Amino acid sequence: MDTGVLIESFAEFAKNKNIDRPTMIRILEDVFRTMIRKKFETDDNFDIIINADKGDLEIWRFREIVDDNSEDIWDHDKISLKDARKIEPDFEIGEEVAEEVKLEDFGRRAVMTARQTLIQKIKDLEKDYLFQKYKELVGEIILGEVYQILSKEVLLIDAEGNELILPKSEQIPKDRFRKGESVRAIVHRVEMVNGNPRIILSRTSPIFLERLFESEVPEVYDGLITIKKVVREPGERAKVAVESYDDRIDPVGACVGMKGSRIHSIVRELQNENIDVINFTENLDLYISRSLSPAKINSIKIDEDEKRVAVYLKPDQVSLAIGKGGQNIKLASKLVGYEIDVFRELEEYEEEDVDLVEFSDEIESWIIDELKKTGLDTAKSVLALSKEDLGRRTDLEEETIDDVLNILSQEFE
Repeated sequence: MDTGVLIESFAEFAKNKNIDRPTMIRILEDVFRTMIRKKFETDDNFDIIINADKGDLEIWRFREIVDDNSEDIWDHDKISLKDARKIEPDFEIGEEVAEEVKLEDFGRRAVMTARQTLIQKIKDLEKDYLFQKYKELVGEIILGEVYQILSKEVLLIDAEGNELILPKSEQIPKDRFRKGESVRAIVHRVEMVNGNPRIILSRTSPIFLERLFESEVPEVYDGLITIKKVVREPGERAKVAVESYDDRIDPVGACVGMKGSRIHSIVRELQNENIDVINFTENLDLYISRSLSPAKINSIKIDEDEKRVAVYLKPDQVSLAIGKGGQNIKLASKLVGYEIDVFRELEEYEEEDVDLVEFSDEIESWIIDELKKTGLDTAKSVLALSKEDLGRRTDLEEETIDDVLNILSQEFE
């Protein structure tokens, strides 16, 4: 084995990975000391001199000269006068012998083992370096290139050729990738699996949306605008609460940009995710009202103990407050941290309606609760919808919906 080439290549690797010189020398010395212990049982009386820059290695063995008949002659740090004079003829008892041990003296097998150990140390260092590097990047956006598309995940590589994993669960449902395509995502988490670093990316995390705002809106990046909270239904809808500490800056306007110029690039990156940017306020009533945008709220009743909010709207605003598939109300609840219940307010000229609670003898309470969650709190509000609409809005089975419609319709016959 060419020791010089091995040491030089190791030193070059260490330099590229920003491994400090003392660590590099320590690893090299550990490998060679292991080799010494295997041959001589101990390395106490050995010195190793490494010049990593030139690839030089020197191993020196130190022993005290004793009389040929001495009982200490078999100690690891002793040498008989007779053997010492084979090295230098003028040696005397009591002197110290410094003898250089050549690498070939260890035998081919020992040298090959040392080489394999050093290669393994290099691999371990590289894994540790990769783990630490990405551990510090958790929550940050990185760019990767798609190199393999699997059923449960997409594999990407970074600029250094390291493997990154984007699981199906962390992909936006509308994401479609092609080999060689560049993909942006955040580093979601880093874990060690069987000694190998596993780098997991995410495009569905609220933090990804937050980082996109930082990259597209200079005021957010500079800290003039703070993102207070982000909630998402990835690829469908998101709500972002923002606040400015400078009265001269309109946080919503700055985030959206002139004619939506700033937010458009974020929307495109997120597969046309509909993003509502909301001005944060400590006024809970106002915050709830803004969170249910674009619906217009008539009145709000807040139950602090139960963490529930009753919101009253005109009939034509109920569907806006709930949103497609209940997304708007679900995201609003997450944003404000309260469970929001939507109720219709009847106009004076509207025909008399009957609250669903009045049917509790005929309709099970959990079914009534399920309907109320979607803003359907009266008999007529339920009857105004088709079976298909009710099925989409609730988790009720078709047979249950038929029963409910029959019971409610009988009230007005």
